Amino acid sequence: MIPLERRRLNRLGDQIQEEVSDIIHRRLKDPRIGFVSVTGARVTADLSFAYVYVSIMGTDEDIEKGFESLVGAARFIRAELGKRLRIKRIPEIRFLYDDSSARGARIESILKHLREDLDA
Repeated sequence: MIPLERRRLNRLGDQIQEEVSDIIHRRLKDPRIGFVSVTGARVTADLSFAYVYVSIMGTDEDIEKGFESLVGAARFIRAELGKRLRIKRIPEIRFLYDDSSARGARIESILKHLREDLDA
């Protein structure tokens, strides 16, 4: 069974994930931020940091520009979270790039080629 404190942190992480996603899609007007998906969020036990995992679609250059823009907008996003969350201390936002969808697409492509080779 998961301890009560861990469950609270998991729920807060889920809530931060939803809110950050909404803020990025509805409030950020930076054109450098393309198609971004918030794939997860993890909060430290002392609530000092929230690690937000993001996946960005596009070329390597698009991904780099989009990620830099998100990092630059972290203070704005934290301020918006402060308006939405009912907790005493709003954690500092740290973005981490999640490349699992890109790796999944690459694996799928490899499997497709293998299937084509087997059928030939």
